Amino acid sequence: MGALRPWHIAVLVVVLILLFGAKRLPDAARSLGRSLRIIKAETKSLADDDDRDLAGKADAQAGYQPYPPQQPGQQAPQQQPYQGTVQQPVVDPVQRVREN
Repeated sequence: MGALRPWHIAVLVVVLILLFGAKRLPDAARSLGRSLRIIKAETKSLADDDDRDLAGKADAQAGYQPYPPQQPGQQAPQQQPYQGTVQQPVVDPVQRVREN
């Protein structure tokens, strides 16, 4: 009862041709193939992004050095300021025009 027989497929093809017409079926199949290719590429890029995010998080933790245990009465070591990119001061464009 649940088996797909050749006459089932023939009836399905006839119904599709009657509904959409012989001219539109190749276009519909072509657009369906393009859509599937796009979905496949996007899911692959999402998986690659997740892998890169995990690798970046692992690298960030690799440089982590815990503080040594403190002795009673000893101060905690001072943290060094961040030595990364320097932010430029925010300048109001109106004030900049007035100064020039």
